[in-house]
Amino acid sequence: MNSLTDRTPVVRRRTPLNRSQIAGFWGAWAGWTLDGMDSFIYALVLTPALTELLPRSGYAATPANVGLAGSILFALFLVGWGLSFIWGPLADRFGRTKVLAGTIFTFAIFTGLAATSHNVWELAIYRFIAGVGIGGEWALAGTYVAESWPEDRRKMGAGYLQTGYYAGFFLAAALNYTIGVHYGWRAMFLTGAVPVVVAILVLLRVKETEKWQKAEAGTVRTKPLREIFGPTYRRRTWVACILLTIAIIGLWAGAVYEPSAVIQLATKAGMAKNDAIRTASLATGLLSISTILGCLALPPLAERFGRKKTLAFYFAGMAVAIVGSFGWAFYLPNGLAPFIAWLCVLGFFGGNFALFSLWLPEQFETRVRATAFAFCTSFGRFVGAGVNFLLGAAVLHMHTLGVPVALTALAFIVGLFVIPFAPETKGEVLPQ
Repeated sequence: MNSLTDRTPVVRRRTPLNRSQIAGFWGAWAGWTLDGMDSFIYALVLTPALTELLPRSGYAATPANVGLAGSILFALFLVGWGLSFIWGPLADRFGRTKVLAGTIFTFAIFTGLAATSHNVWELAIYRFIAGVGIGGEWALAGTYVAESWPEDRRKMGAGYLQTGYYAGFFLAAALNYTIGVHYGWRAMFLTGAVPVVVAILVLLRVKETEKWQKAEAGTVRTKPLREIFGPTYRRRTWVACILLTIAIIGLWAGAVYEPSAVIQLATKAGMAKNDAIRTASLATGLLSISTILGCLALPPLAERFGRKKTLAFYFAGMAVAIVGSFGWAFYLPNGLAPFIAWLCVLGFFGGNFALFSLWLPEQFETRVRATAFAFCTSFGRFVGAGVNFLLGAAVLHMHTLGVPVALTALAFIVGLFVIPFAPETKGEVLPQ
């Protein structure tokens, strides 16, 4: 007969986090949150900023010109994001924390400077350089958390980290609901300078990861950009680039045009201008909350069903949600409420980005991890810049917002055929 102790279930305890790991996570999370806030501020203040700056630049502030200029400026911003691959090799050479602080400092300073713009050219320059900083933060924050957290907590840490970006969306919406409505678009850009404080704290308080220190001590100096395209990593690098490109196209097609779509639907429903702006802010808040839920749900799904099946589930959900919101609800006679309801579904499946924070670090060794993460995300942003420009031209040509955005769902269908070529890393430890 078994004794009572033999029948006692084994309680699995997670490895506790030390003070440095906790401080490092919150530093990375705060940077990612303020990154999301800064990047989404532009979508929220696009119309009022360009309405004021276009006449000063010699152009009439017609809806068509605002739409076209907005798309061009956002494409430049995405090109800046694309150039952020420069941060990856720097982080592999000089460490995660110093370069992470540098990315935060860059996007904070130039977002704040956007408030001083006298014409669209100055705004374009500031947003371009801010994009370089914003683009590097995700790669470095994701790399840092993956390397610093214990193996049994690393996967959930990726989900927690990714919530920061959408918490930033929520924060931007809250600021627009209060500061933006009362003090205008310049005040909104000024709030983007706040992350400078976070950059200083990251630099002073967060320790470098042990994995990077060990790799740095024992690694013969190589060229990481060349290595990720060598025979060992070439296939997984390109597959990751394609999948991230698809995710970025879907994120920005939905997120960037969501406030404009809600404002159009609210105005159509008879709301005054300020009430329509507030409704757009509330809708953005709901989008952010649902995306956070999607981020938190993803790591357990990825652990149970695998990385590839989980991404396929999220991609399929994105395709359906984009069509349902922009292709169907947007054109209903009273489409505001159905559109916002579909935004919640869109937001949940938009949490697919959490998978890349979990999955990409598992595919590359420490000596090239930050470079690979930064390059794959940057590649997608370059393509996203081109797609965004074409999307703006399509909106201008078709005189409608819904159909062009709805067509981006096709990218996720393509993604379902690409996913099988990616490596499955379920159950594997982070490579050293």
